[in-house]
Amino acid sequence: MDWVIQLPVLFFSVVIHECSHGVAAWERGDDTAERAGRLTLNPLSHVDAFGSVFMPMLCIIMSAPVFGWAKPVPVDVSRMKNPRFDGVRVAAVGPLSNFLLAFAAAVSFKLVNMTVQGSELRSTVLETLLFAVTINLFLAFFNLLPVHPLDGSKVLGGLLTGRARAAYLRAAPYGMAVLMVLLFTRASSAVLLFPIKLVLALWVKLGILG
Repeated sequence: MDWVIQLPVLFFSVVIHECSHGVAAWERGDDTAERAGRLTLNPLSHVDAFGSVFMPMLCIIMSAPVFGWAKPVPVDVSRMKNPRFDGVRVAAVGPLSNFLLAFAAAVSFKLVNMTVQGSELRSTVLETLLFAVTINLFLAFFNLLPVHPLDGSKVLGGLLTGRARAAYLRAAPYGMAVLMVLLFTRASSAVLLFPIKLVLALWVKLGILG
């Protein structure tokens, strides 16, 4: 029954991620997401049939950690003040929002662990917060992978110039195939395990988590 806890946390995390993109784009002059009704925390506005429904259910059926994503917020970089670098910033804001959510959950875990006495409710709250920490770190680092159409591809694509950028963008049509391989072979977990463990170890050492 872990999914009863994990699904709401996952939905909240991916909604914050997508809203962050929209707000950052709006701040730089692009109101596409606002006009599409996507600057909202209502999860129904962000549901993606595959990423928000099928993928989490598949994880539950396979007894794997619940994972998924929301429908991408529409962004038009041509409407921004500085299309190239504003596009990089808007793309990076999504993973940053997940990192900040993970940090907030880690601090909350520490406070609850220190102040709340033993009870079943305490255990449930701590379990929920720990999942919030790990899933948001996973979402942050996963979305920073330089694979189209993840945020990391937009960040790298905006930083590259000349022939390197052109060659990288030509690989865009193959991005979803690479992404599916990473997800369904769990290769993404192997790639992301090191940075996630590194951050968790650092937070434990600094007394932020524990």
